[in-house]
Amino acid sequence: MHDELIAQAQAWLTEDPDPETRTELARLIDAGDHTELAARFGGTLQFGTAGLRGELGAGPIRMNRSVVIRAAAGLAAYLRKQGHDGGLVVIGYDARHKSHDFAQDTAAVMTGAGLRAAVLPRPLPTPVLAFAIRHLGAVAGVEVTASHNPPRDNGYKVYLGDGSQIVPPADIDIAAEIAAVPSLSTVPRPTEGWDTLDDSVLDAYLARTDAVLSEGSPRTARTVYTAMHGVGKDVLLAAFARAGFPAPVLVAEQADPDPEFPTVAFPNPEEPGAMDLSFATARALSGEAAPDLIIANDPDADRCAVAVQDGNDATDGSGWRMLRGDEVGALLAAHLVRRGATGTFAESIVSSSLLGRIAEKAGLPHVETLTGFKWIARAEGLRYGYEEALGYCVDPDGVRDKDGITAALLITELASQLKEEGRTLLDLLDDLAVEHGLHATDQLSVRVEDLSLIAAAMRRLREQPPTELAGLPITRTDDLTQGTAELPPTDGLRYTLDGARVIVRPSGTEPKLKCYLEVVIPVGSHKDLPAARAKATALLESIKRDLSSAAGI
Repeated sequence: MHDELIAQAQAWLTEDPDPETRTELARLIDAGDHTELAARFGGTLQFGTAGLRGELGAGPIRMNRSVVIRAAAGLAAYLRKQGHDGGLVVIGYDARHKSHDFAQDTAAVMTGAGLRAAVLPRPLPTPVLAFAIRHLGAVAGVEVTASHNPPRDNGYKVYLGDGSQIVPPADIDIAAEIAAVPSLSTVPRPTEGWDTLDDSVLDAYLARTDAVLSEGSPRTARTVYTAMHGVGKDVLLAAFARAGFPAPVLVAEQADPDPEFPTVAFPNPEEPGAMDLSFATARALSGEAAPDLIIANDPDADRCAVAVQDGNDATDGSGWRMLRGDEVGALLAAHLVRRGATGTFAESIVSSSLLGRIAEKAGLPHVETLTGFKWIARAEGLRYGYEEALGYCVDPDGVRDKDGITAALLITELASQLKEEGRTLLDLLDDLAVEHGLHATDQLSVRVEDLSLIAAAMRRLREQPPTELAGLPITRTDDLTQGTAELPPTDGLRYTLDGARVIVRPSGTEPKLKCYLEVVIPVGSHKDLPAARAKATALLESIKRDLSSAAGI
């Protein structure tokens, strides 16, 4: 067994084009570190509907140049079999470790395979790449990013010519082509022949961002902004300047790209502590400079977080509270309805049912999809889509994916409009609760080192299903692996309760088990809101406890 591992590692070493990972792997071989070698060579990093994502390092279960070259070769072979010989593949990348190398390798492989390749001019937000695919008439796009994963990770996200991320069966077909690559020596990789784009694509994207705002709308709201050590700052500042908003005050410590993400445990606005520097920056501003809201992007700027001043409900005592993705999702929907938007409003099944109520009252189509924008973006007649994980698509004709830049513009326009009326985003959330019922959501998210714990929890819930949660009887259980009339199969469980809903699923991008909770409390008037919120909070906490016990987590 050990001899076989060493032989595998030595064979990989002879092909590895990267001096860094070659040195790393040679050290492991020389040390006879069989435990670590087994962790690197016990399989392959799987190509799925999120493309590739994993820890950087040598070996087939890590993200490295060898794995990326194989992935690019598989994608190129797939595109040629689809009749796209000579077609354009546009490539973007973020500022993580190795992202530029992976982008260049991809361009070389595409060129060597007889396709045309164009690389964005520097690290830019993922939405710019999604826009560029359709803007340039590309047959596919690749974004090198691990989004909001830890610093040691990187990833490889694939889009087809419609500007949407891949879905089955394309992922399965591409994975088969990757597996069929015999060795790196069979993959032609010229050293030139592809284009490096200038700023004209970015300029076209920025021109498009103007279209998400209403002509003549108020532009007075003041913001604090953090790029979370990612690539969003310059593009967001340019978009805000074009729109005529006051220049955002930057969270200086997190403004510029840094692949080490030194000020946060995880570069994800949803993680505890990630917004602390933003809150501190906002508290330091007073008088006319005092901000109306805080905007945060994740490192590749496809997600947008929003925080508001809320002395009554700031859990950390900062005076500021980050809104849930479901709250921002509802606010943007209400704003678009008020502006007379038409078309389908879409969301993932784990997002709040409030969107459906808003759409129904406005007489608009509403669609629920599986989790992820690869599904939301494909809703027929899409006008607006969102998912609770801070992802919003407010301009599907421009970017058929989540876009943290245009979402930031639209929520700031809404805050400006409300400010002119002497109101806030929280006031509008109260109005929506009175109109449609209080839709309170929460999440139980468990990060694991051992992925088998997630499989064990799902198995336990299937073999010993709960009959009630928080004293509420479960009236219906859907095992989503079976699929439904509206949804293709996926690994998940959905529980319908009287006035509540719970969905449990393994994360597709992180080693987490995620449980999404929603309770709906009828509200008679604004004076009933405090009691309804207290009831909702107690119910959600009780559901969390009971669900945790039932899943053994």
